[in-house]
Amino acid sequence: MSLNFKTKNQSLRPFIHGGTFTRIPCVYDGLSAKLAEQAGFPALAFSGNAVSASLLGLPDLGLLGMQESIQHASRVAQSLSVPLLCDADTGYGGVMNVIRTIREYEAFGIAGIYIEDQVTPKRCGLLPNGIPVISKEEQLIKLKAAVDARQSKEFMIIARTDAMSMFGLEEATARARAYIEAGADAALVMGANTPDELKYVASIVKAPLVAVIQEAPPTTELSDDLLKEVGCAIAMHAGISRYAVVRALKDVFNALKNEGSTASVKSRMASFDEYNNALNLQYWLELEEHYLNSEVSK
Repeated sequence: MSLNFKTKNQSLRPFIHGGTFTRIPCVYDGLSAKLAEQAGFPALAFSGNAVSASLLGLPDLGLLGMQESIQHASRVAQSLSVPLLCDADTGYGGVMNVIRTIREYEAFGIAGIYIEDQVTPKRCGLLPNGIPVISKEEQLIKLKAAVDARQSKEFMIIARTDAMSMFGLEEATARARAYIEAGADAALVMGANTPDELKYVASIVKAPLVAVIQEAPPTTELSDDLLKEVGCAIAMHAGISRYAVVRALKDVFNALKNEGSTASVKSRMASFDEYNNALNLQYWLELEEHYLNSEVSK
């Protein structure tokens, strides 16, 4: 009896350098990852924002540490047969921290990371009032160290810049181009959300792009055709899991508290069988039975 569900594909290279376009959801734990995989997505991303909320119950303000992130991501990656792209924040510090971050993520079976040029501690890139960033020169050093630290070129490094919020699109795009020249596989310009902005980024960067879809205009209006046209390799739906879960749980908890039952929201809840099927329970029960009834156990 095979111990594997199917052959694991750990490479993101075809999605970044294969000339294709793929939409992928961001997940934050084993269950959300399994559900996304079962929906048919060929790759998944890990949202640092949602992981901070899930593990710590805290907002994305740089409170999640490297080891917490890597250990959590590695457990999820081991349960998947598709590659996992992870949010590595700022690399969790200076250049030496970045080197360790790359080596550990790669060693634990993560397919790639995206690393940003924010100051440490970082904050969610969607928050208002501007996002402080380090100098382009300092980030270039960190990215060159990241590229040198990886053991295989199959491990994808996506350079994210948050400079647009304080310095504008031109500066952010110039940074993205420099980061590509330093060896990054793709660029992500936070805040470049409209067709015109993305076309400008594409004209300067001339490399695969990653876009973040925020489940609200204007990013929800970015069509597949437009994203393909500008050379976007991946569109990450960063908040899809956390927004869905918050609303669903609030609804069922409020129903139970205010109505004394979940009858009014029952149709929006999975059954026990549906839940167990998501975790592939039958496979594990059959695996256990196989060994308990084998000649070895007699």
